Amino acid sequence: MRIAIAVPCFNEAPTVAKVVGDFRRELPDAEIVVFDNASTDATGDEAVAAGARVVLEKRRGKGYVMQSILETVDADVLVVVDGDDTYFAEDVHALLEPVVADRADMVVGNRLKDASGRALNDLRRFGNHLIIGIMNFVFRTSFKDVLSGYRVMNRNFLRSVPLITGGFETETELTLQALGKGMVIEEIPIRYRERPSGSYSKLSPLGDGYRILITIAMLLRNHRPLYFFSVLAAVVGMIALGYAAAWGFGFLASVPNYIHAVVVVGVLLVAFALVIVGLMMNAINTGFRELQVLRRRVR
Repeated sequence: MRIAIAVPCFNEAPTVAKVVGDFRRELPDAEIVVFDNASTDATGDEAVAAGARVVLEKRRGKGYVMQSILETVDADVLVVVDGDDTYFAEDVHALLEPVVADRADMVVGNRLKDASGRALNDLRRFGNHLIIGIMNFVFRTSFKDVLSGYRVMNRNFLRSVPLITGGFETETELTLQALGKGMVIEEIPIRYRERPSGSYSKLSPLGDGYRILITIAMLLRNHRPLYFFSVLAAVVGMIALGYAAAWGFGFLASVPNYIHAVVVVGVLLVAFALVIVGLMMNAINTGFRELQVLRRRVR
């Protein structure tokens, strides 16, 4: 079974050689590929000196790096780990086991259980829990750490899961796209340490958090359209009812009644149209899934 290790990096010259060396020790037969996201330091040189193959990704953003990884790496099992030396190479064996045993399509390392306050500060921990809570509520899942940068995927995952986002929201997209395709995802607790001296985080808590929430909404629209558009319709319907109540209690007496009627009916028609759109998109999604099943049977 061919195992490859992909290490996405942006300005990780202080740590990338150690990461490569640590994983070379744990998996001596695996190919190690460092994906240099147009670093401005010596990340690429350090990776080459440590014995890794380097692939340059000129488009800035971790999502673009992940796209490049899925398009470039050819292996039976792929390990993806950040190049900042916050993850322990020794934990890779626990992450590999469910994939190698064919119990899971993707295994994600759960950092949040044992990470110290120095490794994961209160703001990042709160942001992680907020995003995971929203995703678990919307998709009826029970994940613990979908934003982890340490995960293992099988060949079926590499061939089947498309990525379209370009930033740090890519970890969320990986999980939700896999869910949409009915893949098995397993989480395993791992250790997580603070960044070493000279290394710094590229995360923007507010900006990246906002993009992650938009990604969740976009994937909900794509994979569960009836639910997505029904929620929108309910919100629009509540707005119409609130407007009608304000009209009935005389708060809008200065406006002619026929205008109120037009507004309420128009907003309710919008809500009805959203439900119709959801039904149509749900039917299209169901048709595509049935077509995929038929193709698999033919093969």
